[in-house]
Amino acid sequence: MVPGLRYLGSARGWVRGRCPGDFAAWGSAPGRPWSLGPGGRRVSTSSFDVVIIGGGIVGLASARALILRHPALSIGVLEKEKDLAIHQTGHNSGVIHSGIYYKPDSLKAKLCVQGAALLYEYCNQKGISYKQCGKLIVAVEQEEIPRLQALYERGLQNGVQGLRLIQQEDIKKKEPYCRGLMAIDCPYTGIVDYRQVALSFAQDFQEAGGSVLTNFEVKGIEMVRESPSGSKDGMKYPVVIRNTKGEEVQCQYVVTCAGLYSDRISELSGCNPDPRIVPFRGDYLLLKPEKCYLVKGNIYPVPDSRFPFLGVHFTPRMDGSIWLGPNAVLAFKREGYKPFDFSAEDSMDVITKSGLIKLVFQNFSYGVNEMYKACFLSVTVKYLQKFIPEITISDILRGPAGVRAQALDKDGNLVEDFVFDGGVGLIGNRILHVRNAPSPAATSSLAISGMIADEVQQRFKL
Repeated sequence: MVPGLRYLGSARGWVRGRCPGDFAAWGSAPGRPWSLGPGGRRVSTSSFDVVIIGGGIVGLASARALILRHPALSIGVLEKEKDLAIHQTGHNSGVIHSGIYYKPDSLKAKLCVQGAALLYEYCNQKGISYKQCGKLIVAVEQEEIPRLQALYERGLQNGVQGLRLIQQEDIKKKEPYCRGLMAIDCPYTGIVDYRQVALSFAQDFQEAGGSVLTNFEVKGIEMVRESPSGSKDGMKYPVVIRNTKGEEVQCQYVVTCAGLYSDRISELSGCNPDPRIVPFRGDYLLLKPEKCYLVKGNIYPVPDSRFPFLGVHFTPRMDGSIWLGPNAVLAFKREGYKPFDFSAEDSMDVITKSGLIKLVFQNFSYGVNEMYKACFLSVTVKYLQKFIPEITISDILRGPAGVRAQALDKDGNLVEDFVFDGGVGLIGNRILHVRNAPSPAATSSLAISGMIADEVQQRFKL
């Protein structure tokens, strides 16, 4: 096992669940091959050495890393949607994080700093557009300055490049319309279209011989007990992955990168469902085009260390627009991008199986405040005016939303770091679960994929 890969929450770590074997029938080639146009290889088999479940940026980066390291292996990616990278990957702010926020020596800190460097290098190699526009983390109140200074020291510990503390006059030089008492200047922060990056990973993967199947929503992961007469597939490919249409693929090993469904996929395989995923919706506002001159780079508040959310911020986009947000409110559906999206199953899961009730009681005022801001645009605008006083409610439009897959333990604690987990038993020994990969997972995707490839190689003796 790669040192540091396993998450050991407090002193006890995640309990490994048993993964019993089961019987599965054999089906024909499933799903729909995802085509990248000329040069892509069509899927001609439903048997693979390794299958990655999840076609977001982490799953695609991991598939790419594995096939580049093991070109002789047959590797497949299964994605439940008809297109790749459309959920967390396609609904984020597009920021390339520098690594300043995260606890020193944590996986988040190490992988973010490494991942940002790898991502810039990859974009340069592939000709993918990005802007290294920098970021200011701005203290607007006197009581925020000690937290800002502590954050600066943390960034230095994490090895973030080019950090400096600046005063009011230098804030004005970088952001003429922004007010603040003191700020951290993070010149290494950038922006990129992460879906474009993810699709480039998919193209690399397919060109190296990998297979992508879309419209394949996983319903079951089982061990086969016997093969049809005369077939050796059951012995060579003992794991059966079944979708909601009854179609199946066979494989030797499985890596799950299922994002918002990571706990359910783990449970499907008979492994431990904890930590549970709680979906938090983040709503963005848009600055009207004629007011985009007010913001040049990323402008962030000083974060509250009690929460993993970075607060409402100003983010330029690759298309020239400016996003303001996001807030953080409980979503009542795992893919609930609209305020009234609702799933009874998802809501009951959150209420009965996670530590949400404890979290609500521990952070009641914060939750109420976020809901209040989500309902009343004027409240959010008043907050934004602390940084750029010229902004008015007439300058703002409601924009898109994203849903964050936040892992939550049974005690109501938000799991802050990446979680990689496996299991025991016949299936458990053949599966690696990526259980919690929140922001900055997109920034860190290439570094995460290298760590996953190391772990897969050692765990499965490839």
